[in-house]
Amino acid sequence: MSSPRILVADDEPALLRLLEFVLGRRGYVVQRVSNGDAAIDVLKTECPDLAILDVMMPGRDGFEVLTFIRETDHLAGLPVVLLTARAQLDDIQQGLSLGADAYLAKPFDPEELLSVVESLVS
Repeated sequence: MSSPRILVADDEPALLRLLEFVLGRRGYVVQRVSNGDAAIDVLKTECPDLAILDVMMPGRDGFEVLTFIRETDHLAGLPVVLLTARAQLDDIQQGLSLGADAYLAKPFDPEELLSVVESLVS
């Protein structure tokens, strides 16, 4: 069985490296992109096992990428985690109402993230 593939979209290079390290240690294959448009380009040709999206990114934001995922037939069931500094109640409600499976605030606890990822991928 191949390792689960995770698409990570965030405009902070240091955070992308951290996520790749944390997830890679657990055997996940991580594909990093730095904005929402790049995430959508990947999703048009590939279907990862999970997506982790920042909300605030250049181009299309995480909410727009999430909407694209939920409106695209072959992606509609893809688990999505929003990982963002936008942690106000209305942001969280918007993310969950758009179909996010989990909403984590930055700074995040790597063990909490791994627990959420493992529950969604298994």
